Amino acid sequence: MSANALAPYKRLTIKIGSALLVDNKGKLRAAWLADLAADIAALKADGRDVVIVSSGAIALGRGLLGLSAVSLTLEQSQAAASAGQIALSQAWAEALGSHQIVTGQILITPNITEERRYYLNARTTIATLLGLGAIPIINENDSVATAEIRYGDNDRLSARVATMIEADCLVLLSDIDGLYTAPPAKDPAAEHLPVVRAITPAIEAMAGGAASHLSRGGMTTKVEAGKIATLAGTAMIIAKGTESHPLRTLTAGGRHTLFHPAQSRAQARKRWIMGTLAVAGTLQVDAGAARALLTGKSLLPIGVTKVTGQFERGDAIAVLNSDGAEIARGLAGFDSEDARLVIGKRSDAVIELLGSGNRGAMVHRDNLVLVGSKEDSNERA
Repeated sequence: MSANALAPYKRLTIKIGSALLVDNKGKLRAAWLADLAADIAALKADGRDVVIVSSGAIALGRGLLGLSAVSLTLEQSQAAASAGQIALSQAWAEALGSHQIVTGQILITPNITEERRYYLNARTTIATLLGLGAIPIINENDSVATAEIRYGDNDRLSARVATMIEADCLVLLSDIDGLYTAPPAKDPAAEHLPVVRAITPAIEAMAGGAASHLSRGGMTTKVEAGKIATLAGTAMIIAKGTESHPLRTLTAGGRHTLFHPAQSRAQARKRWIMGTLAVAGTLQVDAGAARALLTGKSLLPIGVTKVTGQFERGDAIAVLNSDGAEIARGLAGFDSEDARLVIGKRSDAVIELLGSGNRGAMVHRDNLVLVGSKEDSNERA
């Protein structure tokens, strides 16, 4: 394993827990955040994409509103989140702004990562922010979420975000430097595990409970986050974040636990498209388009001869050759109504019909799997 734990990864999702950002009096740990911002700026200067999933809104809001009770009612939590989110986003904007980095705030509820249309819109927003050189700051929208419709902790939220944006690695900064064979606070003989190659029932059994009232998580939710991330082809690191410059420490060989992805992102995405999504419609293509797909090209409207079924952008669709045989499967770039409007048309005609924001492919090569191929060379997500 490389001394620099982050060296292999180009796109990082970094989760920051409440207890790291906010002290037990409800005050922001401003000096710690400034050091972390310097670490993030260094990663960005090294060419990495960085997305932050930041807890802390409720913890900050407690202090701002004078809520001293250890346990808050749902209404109090929502009020604290509402007040604290403003302070949290301002703190991030100032910390990263000192390095000339622009931040964008995105508040997420579970339907956004579970429902396809919302999922695609959120992913596009994050990708656009990254493309413009900004850093997205993501949190659960606790001011409106109820107990029944919420993630419940930002460990799982960060895993959902990491898989949504196809991050190479999810970094969970915590008050502990990784996974141990037993909770070290309870068992002095517990041993640190530097690498977890697969999350087995034995690994799950090693996790303990939540550490404090400021945090809803604990090692249990971190291991659950690891299952989400690694099954989707994203590596995960648990590292200690309480000291100054925690990411710089990781790049300098600091102790942590690395969870290996169960499969590559390409394999995970291919399996997901082929095996877990019901086909909502079909696109029949001419011989030229069929040949282009085999060479790793996207499917453009000009090569499509027929559209069947009712589908929305992001739904799974089958691609058929001129004989009606399925040659590929992928995620639709248009809904079926727009697809029927643009079949057989060149890109300039598509723009004229649908507007300048619609020059995309019927199925982008990153969202396309060739049927029957052992290795999908155009699976580059």
